[in-house]
Amino acid sequence: MPDTVTRSQEDTERLAETLAGTLRGGDVVLLSGPLGAGKTAFVRGLARGLGVDPDEVSSPTFTLVHEYRGGRLRLFHADLYRLGTAAAEDLGLDELGVLTGVLAIEWPDRLGRAFRGAIEIGIAVLDETSRQVSISKPGAASREPTPSDSSALPS
Repeated sequence: MPDTVTRSQEDTERLAETLAGTLRGGDVVLLSGPLGAGKTAFVRGLARGLGVDPDEVSSPTFTLVHEYRGGRLRLFHADLYRLGTAAAEDLGLDELGVLTGVLAIEWPDRLGRAFRGAIEIGIAVLDETSRQVSISKPGAASREPTPSDSSALPS
């Protein structure tokens, strides 16, 4: 999928909303990018596209995982920024029972392993409002963790 340049937070959310229309239960979305790049805004767009109230979405920095219901699929949103690799591996994200939902993970580099078939989103900051968003969608994600090497996850 070609990279997309978004010119505002709303554009980023719309892009994610469009992607959400293609998601199925069990899909895993890995969101990478620097602080303030718009990863949580992207998750708000996923929520809207799944029929979940996007105003409910906030960064789960301190609770680690939020679950949002009410749409065609449940949305699980994890933010691993404050965790080291060992702690992130102990979260049991692959055991959340998300076969009936979508799992969106911010800072997936903290996992130490990859999710086979995950959709990888990379967000690069171009300027104050513009972002370059790359989407790698290899197919339906399997939540089976696989050993990760440094090339398995986006940076």
